[in-house]
Amino acid sequence: MTAWTAQELDRIGQSEELQLATERRQGGVSRYVTIWVVRDGDDLYVRSARGRDNPWYRRAREAKAGRIRAGGLEHDVTFEAPDATINDAIDAAYHAKYDRYGPRIVGSVTGPAAGHVTVRLVKAGPDDPAG
Repeated sequence: MTAWTAQELDRIGQSEELQLATERRQGGVSRYVTIWVVRDGDDLYVRSARGRDNPWYRRAREAKAGRIRAGGLEHDVTFEAPDATINDAIDAAYHAKYDRYGPRIVGSVTGPAAGHVTVRLVKAGPDDPAG
């Protein structure tokens, strides 16, 4: 695993949206989907607005690796389930960044149910599956 640099965290974390693709079994990556991204400390997170049935989320859970683009950067990543203790902090980050879109929209990625569809984006290094 390779740690995100401060500059990468700033650029990706401040981006309005992130594009995410999942690794395919036969090689390459899927089509990119555009989703919201938040930062908490030295970590980046995304959540599925449509729960566990969202196609990108199912692919990410299965593939465990992919690629992201945001803030003018592009990186291979692995997808991890975060510790449940971080859910309140991730909710707060979503509210701080996206509340201007209204409670119905932000509510789709916050609250108890959203914790179960949270993905931590881990920068892949040369020895990682996505690297």
